[in-house]
Amino acid sequence: MGTRHDATEGFETEKPRDRAVIAGVNLPLAWDGGLGGEADLPELERLVDTAGADVVGRVEQNRHRPAPATFLGKGKLEELQELVEKTEANLVVFDNDLSPAQGKNLEKTLEVNVLDRTELILDIFATHASTRQARLQVELAQLQYLLPRLTRLWSHLERQAGGIGTRGPGETQLETDRRLLNRRIASLRRELKDIESNRQTQTRGRDGVFKAALVGYTNAGKSTLMNGITGAGVYVKDQLFATLDATTRKVELDERRRFLLTDTVGFIRRLPHHLVESFRATLQEVQDADLMVHVVDAGSEDPQHQIDSVNEVLRDLVPEDKATLMVFNKMDLVDEELFRNRFGRSYPDAVFLSAKSAEGWAALREAVTAHMIGDERIVTVSVPIANLQCLSLFHRTGSVLEQTFEPNVCHAVLRLKDAELNRLLNREGATLLEG
Repeated sequence: MGTRHDATEGFETEKPRDRAVIAGVNLPLAWDGGLGGEADLPELERLVDTAGADVVGRVEQNRHRPAPATFLGKGKLEELQELVEKTEANLVVFDNDLSPAQGKNLEKTLEVNVLDRTELILDIFATHASTRQARLQVELAQLQYLLPRLTRLWSHLERQAGGIGTRGPGETQLETDRRLLNRRIASLRRELKDIESNRQTQTRGRDGVFKAALVGYTNAGKSTLMNGITGAGVYVKDQLFATLDATTRKVELDERRRFLLTDTVGFIRRLPHHLVESFRATLQEVQDADLMVHVVDAGSEDPQHQIDSVNEVLRDLVPEDKATLMVFNKMDLVDEELFRNRFGRSYPDAVFLSAKSAEGWAALREAVTAHMIGDERIVTVSVPIANLQCLSLFHRTGSVLEQTFEPNVCHAVLRLKDAELNRLLNREGATLLEG
């Protein structure tokens, strides 16, 4: 949605929002054509609203497989056509992925613009991308989505060599476009790889500092929690995918203790594969984290559905044994006792809070701190002076509680984990004195 300046009247007016009819086909979960399973028109309506259109009607159909030409069956397509005319809609959005031929046939029949689910999400991401990395990632996803669709999109423009200046082997428009797209895709991947290399260089100093990453369904309140705990100033708005870029801030607990908290892009059900792939560098923060903080919107219609959708995306990104803290946010919107009875048994270690309150921020800080120090112990070790640099990491993280020097050795009191202690003893020649 935007504004238009009228020079004759001297004021700005809002550009009218599109009027959209949404459509979904419930397919068998095992259907291998892509996006099988139940349609989710309520979520699609939120996506359409985020993209800047108003939903004025909806159509839903159950089928064993899509109609090859128009996805919908003949009768349901006629119903959709009547609804478009009745509501004066200028856009139809499907909760499924359409082939180029299906999209073209639907537009010809309905005489309005037709988008599928992936196109809509890519459009939203393109609108919300603010940093260079996010813009490159979105462009990469868009081109990867477009590439296999070139054959039907451009077959009508195919041209053969002939005439003065074109004699020779020649080349079709399709081949030209495919080569140009592949060249641009390769260029985008190189640029993103360079950005990721720079990120790794900049974050090298974070080694040894406990890292927690906020993950969850889009609009679950991750950015609100991030701002409350860290004062990061992350953009917050009640819409899907308000945040696309990972933001990391340091959280100081006391003079010695601190951890890093990262806000990441939100997920949705059936997040397009190309977006997951192109945003893999951004999601690297989740892979690198010591703890995933899975934020769930308690006020949503089906919180478990959101949990399952997020876990489905994370399954390909992080190991199953990654430490995870479940956080049910927006508890101010539900009956807390009933909600805890419903989800407390399945998630006994979960935190229930409201990101709008200071009490909620404090509860999350305490929960992350408990995970951070849960398996720490205090020990006294003797370290040869020649290997004293091995303690620099513990100085940076505030884990050196005390140290005294004697000829050739340093006695240090450390707060650390068993894995860190074993590394000191086995690789650095340290000796355990107490603990």
